[in-house]
Amino acid sequence: MSGLVRRHGARSLGLGLQRWRGVLVASVLLLQAGGVAAQTPSCTVQPAATPPPRQILRCADGLVLEAEAGADYALRVRSSTGPVQAVSLSRGAVLVQAPPQVVGRGFQVMTPQAVAAVRGTRWAVDAAGDKTSVFVVEGRVSVRRPTTRRGVVLGPGEGVDVAADGAPLEVKRWPPARAAALLARFGQ
Repeated sequence: MSGLVRRHGARSLGLGLQRWRGVLVASVLLLQAGGVAAQTPSCTVQPAATPPPRQILRCADGLVLEAEAGADYALRVRSSTGPVQAVSLSRGAVLVQAPPQVVGRGFQVMTPQAVAAVRGTRWAVDAAGDKTSVFVVEGRVSVRRPTTRRGVVLGPGEGVDVAADGAPLEVKRWPPARAAALLARFGQ
């Protein structure tokens, strides 16, 4: 992978581009809170101004992605100047805000256990060990396993836990405390 590293003080953010199944992938290699600002092909990456520590990606098409400190993820783009098509999340949590133009072209967050595709505007995905949790704040999000086309659709206040064991996906209204705990990781 070729890489670009931008430094600000003692912190660095590594960005790289590589081909994966014919798709150009922009990878965020190191995420740290602090004075880091960098560019992906179509997004600006900055640390959050308020606690808790996290990275905020603001993309040219209006997509906003917040990644908690320590999240391990990669951005997928079709070309070096194109919009972000997807996020591969292997550890940690991201909060997604997708405006109508992103909803129209499609966007998804992929984890080892689940694929969460935009049908609405704001949702969070948490990949932890052998489970992925998806929670919808606004709009609608479809969730399925990576190995199947069939899944569930979540509405506001609903969530689903996708375990590696293949158990059926069960949509549940999340208790306020659980939703608040996940959103607090993004200062919400």
